[in-house]
Amino acid sequence: MQRRAFLKKAGLGAVAGTATIAAPAVAQPSPQINWKMTSTYGPSVSPLFGAAQRFCTMVKDLTDGNFDIRLHPAGELVPALGVMDAVSNRAVDCGQTVSSYYSDKDPSFCFDTAMPFGLNTRQMNAWMYQGDGMKLMRALFSPHNIVNFPFGNTGPQMGGWYRKEIKTVDDLKGLKMRTAGFAGEVLSRLGVVPQQLAPGDIYPALEKGTLDAVEFVGPVDDEKLGFQKVAKYYYYPGWWGGEGQVSLYVNDKAHAELPKSYQAVIEVAARAAGAGVVEDYDAHNPEALRRLLAGGAVLRMFPRDVMDAAFQASGVVYKEFSDKNAGFRSIYANYKAFRDNIVPWFRVAENAFDNYLGAAVMRQSEKK
Repeated sequence: MQRRAFLKKAGLGAVAGTATIAAPAVAQPSPQINWKMTSTYGPSVSPLFGAAQRFCTMVKDLTDGNFDIRLHPAGELVPALGVMDAVSNRAVDCGQTVSSYYSDKDPSFCFDTAMPFGLNTRQMNAWMYQGDGMKLMRALFSPHNIVNFPFGNTGPQMGGWYRKEIKTVDDLKGLKMRTAGFAGEVLSRLGVVPQQLAPGDIYPALEKGTLDAVEFVGPVDDEKLGFQKVAKYYYYPGWWGGEGQVSLYVNDKAHAELPKSYQAVIEVAARAAGAGVVEDYDAHNPEALRRLLAGGAVLRMFPRDVMDAAFQASGVVYKEFSDKNAGFRSIYANYKAFRDNIVPWFRVAENAFDNYLGAAVMRQSEKK
């Protein structure tokens, strides 16, 4: 009898003890955390800035309002091109930007955005998430106290706006052109004088004649920024940007201080919010291009000799940077091997389909 009473009491005690331990883990509320986020962009570049807005909303919703990230557009807290330094120094906790803006620190940062004659959007996603891209980029950003996350993609970019026609390579010589990252390195070999400007500074420079040409993203943004008003020739393709990956930078200490669940929220929200960027551009670029053409823009394809010269120059630049920068050489070897392996598959399956369908739709339209 005494033994049964003892066991009963011991059993109840064990259950009570288990409940006492487990209850706080279930009932404990998520911690209240407030972050500051800056961006290279503002509301005028709505597809990109909109991704940052969605991200902040998603993080707050997924944590029942306990993880609040306050978003500041370019210039409000940090200059448009000061995002990397601000996150690295933890002047802000996180930021939205494009890594190619910081090629003066290390040209390897351009691999996190786009490279001349490089990957397209889906190929870039594959390299980042299925290849070695994420591992290589995390190692690249680590000395700068940054944990990077892919944060959407612009898709294929246009070749920019020019005051005069580009008929030969000679027409590029002496051209003062706004461009960013590795594109400027290659264009300079063709005689272009590259200028790197923040988005909000581009139109005034073009209007005043400080610039002869400008490349940014594509029809949606170009129309809003008004480039067609001062430079009517609109060229394609943007061979330096078969895609344009946007990035979320998070200060590594700020990231490490987060609960694991909040770290997971950052990763999920960045990927989900970023997915809307290319969807936005794909859905709205066609009509934006039609409006630009109706308003007087003149659409031109780069001549073949210009494309060939750019391709050859890009090879020279890749070799030069590889010879003097071991880190660049390692990333480029991996990136190029991935590109050379995946491009033939796209040429067989997707490009053949796209080329046929494009021609068929054009023929059909001409018959109407």
